[in-house]
Amino acid sequence: MRGSEFAELKAFAAVVERASFARAAEHLGVSPSALSQTIRQLEGRIGARLLNRTTRSVAPTASGERLYGRIAPLFREMAVAVAEASESAGQTTGTLRINTLGLAARTLIAPRLARFHRAYPDVVLDIVVDDALADIVTGRFDAGIRVGGRLEKDMIAIRLTPDLDMVAVASPAYLARHGTPRSPADLHGHACINWRLQMDGRHYRWEFEKRGKRLEVAVDGPVVTNHADVGLAAAVNGLGIAYHFERDGVAELLAQGRLVQVLADWSVSRPGLFLYYPNRQHRPALLGAFIDCLLDKDLEGVPRKTRPARPA
Repeated sequence: MRGSEFAELKAFAAVVERASFARAAEHLGVSPSALSQTIRQLEGRIGARLLNRTTRSVAPTASGERLYGRIAPLFREMAVAVAEASESAGQTTGTLRINTLGLAARTLIAPRLARFHRAYPDVVLDIVVDDALADIVTGRFDAGIRVGGRLEKDMIAIRLTPDLDMVAVASPAYLARHGTPRSPADLHGHACINWRLQMDGRHYRWEFEKRGKRLEVAVDGPVVTNHADVGLAAAVNGLGIAYHFERDGVAELLAQGRLVQVLADWSVSRPGLFLYYPNRQHRPALLGAFIDCLLDKDLEGVPRKTRPARPA
């Protein structure tokens, strides 16, 4: 295969995986117009349209799906081969692609980026924040980070945090105006900040448990979001009751008195955050180094005293 043909296939795979010419071009370090020309050359050489393009989306055609299905495993195998070669030479280099929840990005990854870079300056971290349950194999990610209960069974999972407490919170001003709910059923009489599940667009049903009795409540209110910062800001500004993981910025707002917990005796815990990757995948040394960093283990060339505080 000529170099130009390989570059065309690599460009095609990047567009399919990112469903966007702009994002694929940024990843490849080329302009969108140059990427479009490369795809046209590939389609002309093959003699078939591979991508359906609109002003809003990009998706593979039937021919494109078949082509991607054949070449994607080959690209993954090549990445593994390069990683193994680097390891045998005693080097930790390359690009590590991680698909992660916003919660993990904010509380685990961001505080440790500088420490990881000091230890491994030749490793590029490609962090994609995505609160949907993305297919890390199709997306050619090295690993994902999600809440434990949502992992596929064929993944190797490494626990990063203890279980996570869910809390319902509201501003003092909101509770002064509307009263405090005493049971989950009372939420039907309150404005609530809804959370949209990105997998299928449904609203998250709030989960509660008390003395072995577990129930789910569908709530309504003036705001629907898939971003924790928006939901918490709405709650702080008195728009309604929000339901979030306690460690995702909520504990600080509670300590400041800007939010008050309600229905504390109905709170539930969810499985903690886990890093996961396919069990058939060779774990490259740089992924192992990244895991060690998230677990606050000693890193090459970085003294233990520089570790950030381990979150609860």
